[in-house]
Amino acid sequence: MNVGILKEIKTEEHRVSMTPSGAAVMKENGHRVWIEKEAGKGSGFDDAMYVEAGAQLVDTPKEVYDRCEMVMHVKEPLPSEYDWIREGQIIFTFLHLAAMEELTRVLIKSGSVGIAYETIQTADGSLPLLAPMSEIAGRMAVPQGARYLEKIHGGQGILLGGVPGVDPGTVLVIGGGKVGTNAAKIACGMGAKVYLLDVRLDRLRYLSDVMPPNCFLLASSPVTIRKLLTEADIIVGAVLVPGAKAPKIIDREMLKIIKKGAVLLDVSIDQGGCFETSKPTTHSDPVFTVDGVLHYCVANMPGAVAKTSTLALTNATLPYAVEIANKGWKKAFKDNPEIKSGANVVLGKITCKGVAEAFGLDWKPIDSLL
Repeated sequence: MNVGILKEIKTEEHRVSMTPSGAAVMKENGHRVWIEKEAGKGSGFDDAMYVEAGAQLVDTPKEVYDRCEMVMHVKEPLPSEYDWIREGQIIFTFLHLAAMEELTRVLIKSGSVGIAYETIQTADGSLPLLAPMSEIAGRMAVPQGARYLEKIHGGQGILLGGVPGVDPGTVLVIGGGKVGTNAAKIACGMGAKVYLLDVRLDRLRYLSDVMPPNCFLLASSPVTIRKLLTEADIIVGAVLVPGAKAPKIIDREMLKIIKKGAVLLDVSIDQGGCFETSKPTTHSDPVFTVDGVLHYCVANMPGAVAKTSTLALTNATLPYAVEIANKGWKKAFKDNPEIKSGANVVLGKITCKGVAEAFGLDWKPIDSLL
């Protein structure tokens, strides 16, 4: 199979979907890798490294789309690429379609095969391709929040860890998955008082054994959230429904009970955000203020640590990409239920129920297309 690696064009996105070593593995499996020039530059991988690994360089993204049966991105295709997506072509990337109606309709119209990293799921419910980026985003979230607590950045002027004789700041993390757990660990390490909420009691029992003593684990409920909102200096939204829009856990009215100069970090923004007042921001312009509360809603947080993120992402995605290339999408779906769970839009049909429900469109089970 001809496999294409595109240069990322989303604002301030420096990751690349495959490392040179990944390209070498593809070649060893009998596939040809076509990579857009300078695609790896932002992650520290120059063109010569890809050529040495056996990849072939092309000058433009259109050439990648024209030559390749499967194209790989880190982030979703943008409007400048829509006309190049063709029938039967595999688009393998983070799609986040439940927050992107226009792209959903483009993929339907094109008749392509959209396989989303973020909905590939194992039998135990884990999300192996989303996990490494969630870990990175979680570890980045609280240090960013701590920065914006500084008065010079519009915050309350609080040192998150406090000092002897002065209380530390309080961090509220809503969601005990990969993002939330990593955010809470970093917050605890910085010396904050941390509340970590989740609706799953089995998850809370597990976390009670592994989290440090300054992390307080509570069952999530609207009453508990409202109570803790009045105390928190940093609030991390880390809730996820795989493939679907993130639920809104804090509405505009609730901002009235949050401290002025507190920081909301919406790590669910790729899936539409879990705060009613959230809107996507960028690394160069990451925050905005609503009712005196700072909002940090950068949609590609791991892109700021591109080398680490690219290595971690390739480690996770490469085995799946190789299997899809070796077998073709249909046999890969039949043989591997994890890959099949990544099917979002296939041959003009929405095959991810969460995406269909987000826009009131028809859903067709992927098995009916196999």
